Amino acid sequence: MPKGGRKGGHKGRARQYTSPEEIDAQLQAEKQKAREEEEQGEEGGDGAAGDPKKEKKSLDSDESEEDEDDYQQKRKGVEGLIDIENPNRVAQTTKKVTQLDLDGPKELSRREREEIEKQKAKERYMKMHLAGKTEQAKADLARLAIIRKQREEAARKKEEERKAKDDATLSGKRMQSLSLNK
Repeated sequence: MPKGGRKGGHKGRARQYTSPEEIDAQLQAEKQKAREEEEQGEEGGDGAAGDPKKEKKSLDSDESEEDEDDYQQKRKGVEGLIDIENPNRVAQTTKKVTQLDLDGPKELSRREREEIEKQKAKERYMKMHLAGKTEQAKADLARLAIIRKQREEAARKKEEERKAKDDATLSGKRMQSLSLNK
C-alpha cells in the first residue's frame, strides 16, 4: 500500500478554472454587499430599504468607480484592509498615447553616449588628418615626398640611360658607316 494511505491522491484530479466573467460577478457582489453594509451602518437601522432612486444612483456610481479601479493596481491580500503609506513606493501610472512626449530630448544610456562621442572624435580626427594637421598625416606626407623624389630620380636616370644608349647606338652606326665608307 502506498504511503499516502489511499490510491491516487490529489494530483490526478481535474483542475477547475474560474472564468473571468465569474470573477467579475463575484467582485461586484462583494462590493455591493460592502456598500449595503456601509449604508445600513450610516442609516443606523432606519429602515430595511432606502429610496429606489438612490440605490440606482449608487449602482451607476459603482460602475464608474469600477472603471477607475481597473486602471489602478488591484490590492492583494491584506492591502485592501490596511492603508499603508510607503514613501518609497512609486505608483505605476499608465500613460495614454496622446500624453507621450516623442519629440522631447531623450536621455541616452552611458554606452550610447560613449558611442556617439567615439564617432564624433573619429570624424574630427579624419578632418584634421585630411587637412594634414595630425602627426600621422605629417608622417604620411613626408613619406610620400620621399617616394616622389625617388621616383623622379629613377625616371631621370632611366631617361639618361636611354639617351646614353641611343647615343651609343648612333655612334655605333656612325662607326659602321664610316668603316663601310673606307
